[in-house]
Amino acid sequence: FRIVESGGGLVQSGESLRLSCVSTAFTLDYYNIGWFRQAPGKEREGISCIGRGNGGSDYADSVKGRFTISRDNANNAVYLQMDTLKPEDSGVYYCARSNRAMCNLDRGEYEYWGQGTQVTVSS
Repeated sequence: FRIVESGGGLVQSGESLRLSCVSTAFTLDYYNIGWFRQAPGKEREGISCIGRGNGGSDYADSVKGRFTISRDNANNAVYLQMDTLKPEDSGVYYCARSNRAMCNLDRGEYEYWGQGTQVTVSS
């Protein structure tokens, strides 16, 4: 995989996790990077994205105020800090890149998906 996600795990409701998205194949800062979540039996949904360079960020309403996306260009990484986790945040989290002018949460605009990292939040 050209993109690799990590940082998932099993936590209790209210706890935090930080997911990492890294690549050894391309420079993440050249692209919009999106985080997506897929729960069992549900479609993959956009959670957050960050624009290339100094581009802005966007969040799904369900995570606004709890999740924060950021870049670490020195390590060619994008992080998703997830605070105050809820059971409904459980799922496999994926990151992917987009070459569009601005980032958005439309999964159809993204390519080079990683293998995902599992997040499970117990109540």
